[in-house]
Amino acid sequence: MKLMLVCTSGGHFATMKSLKSFWSLHERVWVSDYKRDTEILEKNERVHWLPYQAPRDWLALILNLPQTFKILRYEKPNVILSTGASIAVNFAFIAKLLGIKFIYIESISRAEELSISGKLIYSVCDEFYVQWPELCKKYPKAIFKGYAS
Repeated sequence: MKLMLVCTSGGHFATMKSLKSFWSLHERVWVSDYKRDTEILEKNERVHWLPYQAPRDWLALILNLPQTFKILRYEKPNVILSTGASIAVNFAFIAKLLGIKFIYIESISRAEELSISGKLIYSVCDEFYVQWPELCKKYPKAIFKGYAS
């Protein structure tokens, strides 16, 4: 199984790193933005860099769409795993178009409501994990399996 790990720098990258016991068992490629914390990926991982896409930056999202499509067509992952943030939106919708399984893990900071990214992609995700069990009552498709932070 070939994984594509999609996350922005900072807390989303830290959450993805905390899942190493899972992703380290599989062939993988990363997609992130190049920052001080994510530059470590260049040493031992395959990675595609995208310009940082801030939350609610619709222009950056639109500008990153062609590169997102190009990366997915080139890498052909079996599964995309994303911990957010807005970069997940590009990949979720294009993955749906290409028939690629997409799994999203919502931020632990979202205890009462989904993030904007989470709300946008909730309906297209194959699996949608939350880190607070209360969210499963509001969002029936959400799955709680514990914490990943």
